[in-house]
Amino acid sequence: MLRRTSSPPPTRKHKPLLRTLCASLLIAGQLAVPPLAQAQLLPGMGDGEITASAERRLGDQIARELYRDPDYIDDPVLAEYVQDIWQRLLAAARVRGELTPELDERFAWTVLLGRDRSINAFALPGGYLGLHLGLISVTGSRDELATVLGHELSHVTQRHISRIMARQGRQMPLLLAGMILGMIAAGKSRNGDAGQAVLMGSQAAFAQNQLSFSRDMEREADRIGFGVMTQAGYAPQGAAAMFEKLQYAARLNDNGSYPYLRSHPLNSERISDMQGRYQFKPGSGVTMPLAMDHAMIAARARVLARPGVDVLRLWIDAAGSGEFARSTPGQQAGTLYAAALAASELRDYKSARALAQRLTARTSEDAPAARLARLLSAEIELAADAAPKAAALLDPQAKDRPEMLLAAQAAVATRSPTPMVAPVRDWVASHPRDATAWRMLSHLYGAQNDTLRAIRADAEANVAVLDYPGARDRFKAAQEFIHKGGAPIDHYEASIVDTRARAIEVLVKEQAAEPPLK
Repeated sequence: MLRRTSSPPPTRKHKPLLRTLCASLLIAGQLAVPPLAQAQLLPGMGDGEITASAERRLGDQIARELYRDPDYIDDPVLAEYVQDIWQRLLAAARVRGELTPELDERFAWTVLLGRDRSINAFALPGGYLGLHLGLISVTGSRDELATVLGHELSHVTQRHISRIMARQGRQMPLLLAGMILGMIAAGKSRNGDAGQAVLMGSQAAFAQNQLSFSRDMEREADRIGFGVMTQAGYAPQGAAAMFEKLQYAARLNDNGSYPYLRSHPLNSERISDMQGRYQFKPGSGVTMPLAMDHAMIAARARVLARPGVDVLRLWIDAAGSGEFARSTPGQQAGTLYAAALAASELRDYKSARALAQRLTARTSEDAPAARLARLLSAEIELAADAAPKAAALLDPQAKDRPEMLLAAQAAVATRSPTPMVAPVRDWVASHPRDATAWRMLSHLYGAQNDTLRAIRADAEANVAVLDYPGARDRFKAAQEFIHKGGAPIDHYEASIVDTRARAIEVLVKEQAAEPPLK
């Protein structure tokens, strides 16, 4: 897991807006969503929805580029927390019949995390969802986060994206993906004007009017999303609290600039409908208890969103302020977590350790929070090049992803990789799309001087992020290593390499035949 601590240049403030534009469709129906244009024809079923397979292919093309975006982050701690909620929602959608067996099989159902500090999430074609760390950071409970994910999930299960594209008939739906790539390119150039130029050149106003979710679709996602999240066991009060936060964020966003970001204002009809459904009124003081572990997760999202050096120092100062003593246990846990992680980001490991010790004492009677505190302490020790201390805090037999990956990282650093090879290998066998775990397995094999397996694991990591040309190159490197015969070769492993190389070559050719996103 790589993180940068330097504060962004001033022009970076445009980037969340640009990414919002290119995100595809609206977040939770409340905040404005990107205007998306349409492009070349996708296979479809007459005048109805495009096929699930065609939508998935389009989603894969978009996701392939998002995986390359420097703001994409696979943080094991945050990803585990989001995945727990996401999987419960998927299970509830299956029980309710909202998620059909065909979509369940064909779509990706993958949540991609982005470092953006904006309060946003979005649905992409093919079952990909994007979630900004800014949104996680403002939630006060799992229930609030489940509200957003349930709403976005319902946009996908109800085929809103394909229905919108099909509504445009034969008018080039692939330009939708091209717009996303254009916005990413503009964001990387750190030029806000470039993003506006792309929009104007791509007929963004027309795209917004045609591709934004209709009010009926938003109401449908509200209704079904609410049913899914409550079916999954989340409290309706969380939906009410999240709705109030999104309404407030929408007012902040509605400042007269970037009018294309306001394609879905919170109209009075939707507000009334949601108030009636939740049986709460805005401003009624709807609150959910702040659990320690959620406060710590929200704090982690705030720090990893790279708010800048000055903000990181403010977190450290907050942990020693008079206000800290007057705050609730959950707030104290969140503040200490943010302060310890911020100190580590600033490479002040002495302060980070002291704050982590305070956090450990504060969370000792709350098992989920105590686990997060222990993992953070191990993370700090690894960052401080004290791998043996980190290893002492971790269980090498742990089955959960964050602890397993930290233990593997410590094993590589202490040059004792062997005990962690089997757990990570078993993990990728059941989670073949986990690129981070594949890369860690490659490091473990490398530390064992098992070059062939290290190269193959690296190739599989490329496959997991849909980088088929990169995977092909790594498999070719593995084949060349075999042919050189400079070391004893496991012929079973060599056979796997040859088989996978042929399979990936087919995927490379299929990818090359796809219409370009431009």
